[in-house]
Amino acid sequence: MQEHEIIFEAFLEKQGLKYTKARKLILEIVFKLHEHFDVEYLYDLIHQVSKDVSRATVYRTIPLMVEAGLIQRSVRSESRDKYEHIYGHPRHSHWVCKNCGLVIETDIQDLMKLVQSEAKTQNFQIDEVNLTVRGICWKCRNNANESQ
Repeated sequence: MQEHEIIFEAFLEKQGLKYTKARKLILEIVFKLHEHFDVEYLYDLIHQVSKDVSRATVYRTIPLMVEAGLIQRSVRSESRDKYEHIYGHPRHSHWVCKNCGLVIETDIQDLMKLVQSEAKTQNFQIDEVNLTVRGICWKCRNNANESQ
């Protein structure tokens, strides 16, 4: 059993919930993804593997995985929340193009040092850091320039 499975199973047990086959499959597919996903996309992937997992089960499982600290809501794009698995991954920022929806990730290790220093100065305990920068990507800017 992988570490993220152990964490999720322990979390569910603490909540008085069972680690069902459906929840195990959802977790497995989420951790195979190396991209941002919305719940509908995830459901489609799961449905290709098993018709036994309902859409409602997927929608109910995602918040449990967020609360367990395994995934996070990363960006909102095309009026849908997009998620990513974060367990075992370094902190990063999201650069989101308002035009085409492209999401670029960059490391924020150096920035985190500044944030942690400021938190210490403010006597502030950090629980979560999310950095999303919205604007227009270079491809969309170049296309706009070419059409003029």
